[in-house]
Amino acid sequence: MNIAVKVPAAESVAEIDATPLEELNPARVDRFYDDTIWPVFQRLRREDPVHFTPDSEYGPYWSITKWNDIMAVDTDHESFSSADGITLVNLEHRAEQERVMGERRRGGAGFITMDEPEHSVARKAVSPTVAPSNLHAMAPQVRERAGQILDSLPINKEFDWVDLVSKELTAMTLATLFDFPFEQRRKLPWWSDMIMNQPGHGPVESWEQKGAAMMECFGAFTELWNQRVNAPPANDLISMLAHNPATRDMPMETYQGNVVLLIVGGNDTTRNTISSSVYSLNKNPDQYAKLRANPNLVLGMVSETIRWQTPLAHMARTATRDVELGGKTIRKGDKVAMWYISGNRDEEMIERPNDYIIDRERPRQHMSFGFGVHRCVGNRVAEMQLTIIWEEILKRFPEIKVVGEPVLNWSAFVHGFESLPVIIPSRN
Repeated sequence: MNIAVKVPAAESVAEIDATPLEELNPARVDRFYDDTIWPVFQRLRREDPVHFTPDSEYGPYWSITKWNDIMAVDTDHESFSSADGITLVNLEHRAEQERVMGERRRGGAGFITMDEPEHSVARKAVSPTVAPSNLHAMAPQVRERAGQILDSLPINKEFDWVDLVSKELTAMTLATLFDFPFEQRRKLPWWSDMIMNQPGHGPVESWEQKGAAMMECFGAFTELWNQRVNAPPANDLISMLAHNPATRDMPMETYQGNVVLLIVGGNDTTRNTISSSVYSLNKNPDQYAKLRANPNLVLGMVSETIRWQTPLAHMARTATRDVELGGKTIRKGDKVAMWYISGNRDEEMIERPNDYIIDRERPRQHMSFGFGVHRCVGNRVAEMQLTIIWEEILKRFPEIKVVGEPVLNWSAFVHGFESLPVIIPSRN
């Protein structure tokens, strides 16, 4: 069956258009969960591309919604700092997490929340693990494990693609990058879900459970650190941090922050794009037919899905000085959200941006990995996994059929899938 595109009801679009601009809160989570966010960003790009929300669950914040403005903020790390966090944070949720975990609530600051020059020093410590030469060496193992996952899938029986494929491939690759105990690999996506979700969503049942899961994660990675720092240098992420002169003496809270960054960053982009690719191809059967007819389009399809999905909807910064942007004055100390999910649909930069087209002339023209000094360090890891899994899918299955609507994340940051029901009718 073909899955219809989720289109917001006419009343919803009319309601959005009728809402006074100053009352428009684009980070309202229910719109992301219901997939009705698109008319909000379309209106802001059209009427108020540098938009101020004076009152919200995140406090006051600016929304940057057009490509060139997002690029201007993302590449100006001197005027827009990451040190105060890279997401919009629900203030009530932050207070609850602090109540449970105290100062340990975030595990310290990883290198993504550092400014220059500290940021680049710490980033370089892990870069060799995701360098092209190391990825080339990893690729055969990723391909073998992808094949094992796909060969284990049931035929002509409904199952959850997110659980059996997206999470499993991501867990395997993360376990390899960390040299994490392979038999415990599913802890990695579970910890990511526990870190990123709030009670009542994903696997999180309470703030206490969330706090306990984060401390379990930190404990496991502290043990890995102690093992690696006392062993000869190796090529995994933990060993590189433990032996690099720039990071081996960092506070344990900073190390824990880096662990959170690497787990979440290594999990969400790849996992949600794997899920989105199946969903998007089902919603656009002409593109699926095009891919089956020409498997060489896999890499273009991967890039188009990363644009179309935008696995991380936004990144946030804090202004370090007064900045003029789009005729507005962003004041020192103001929180600024760069909506990558909106920039990826900017009509002035991308032709037919709301259409899913796997053979675009410039498939990598998207902003899902960010720009400037904070550009995603693992973007090539994500592309490698996604390319390999689809090359192996096309060898095995004539079709993967989506048989129901997905359950989406309850988040204005991670733009992804909780579950996606599918059936594979037959093997090649």
